[in-house]
Amino acid sequence: MNKELAIQKYNEKIKRVIITEEEIKQAIKKAGEEIDASYDGRPILLISILNGAYVFLSDLSRAITVPSEIAFMRVKSYYQGTESSGKVTVLMDVDRDLSNYHVIVVEDIVDTGRTLKDVCALLKERNPLSLKVVALLDKPDRRIVDFNADKVLFTIPDFFVIGYGLDCDEYYRNLPYIAEYDSSK
Repeated sequence: MNKELAIQKYNEKIKRVIITEEEIKQAIKKAGEEIDASYDGRPILLISILNGAYVFLSDLSRAITVPSEIAFMRVKSYYQGTESSGKVTVLMDVDRDLSNYHVIVVEDIVDTGRTLKDVCALLKERNPLSLKVVALLDKPDRRIVDFNADKVLFTIPDFFVIGYGLDCDEYYRNLPYIAEYDSSK
């Protein structure tokens, strides 16, 4: 397959932009200001859920001025395709004692709620000073378990989205906006 055809096929899956780059920037700026006000200089630990939240974490961490550290967890609930498997597996865990931190879990999307409910239960067992979840996106229509993030930047309808760290089979993370994925093409 030649390069032009590959790019064309890649771009055909982008159905429409639903949240622009500028809208994301403005929402992150506001979230950073709210976090600064909430923690009033107390140090925090931002835990990014990889792979999807790394772009969001990067921008959010720069919007925060209170002292903060960064850590990563990698969990998996999607195994090829666009539907959650319902099975959450921790592939990479946080490598420090959380009992001295106000922890903020930074997540790309709250969908069924299973992943974050399991992750938060695991983190709470480690006795952080406090535990909050900040999510870029929320799809409440897909919720299967009782879970809500403490801060959500955007609420979206039930369709599969890509861009700004979110993927389909590891592609599209590099898009600077959030788009609806077209699985029909």
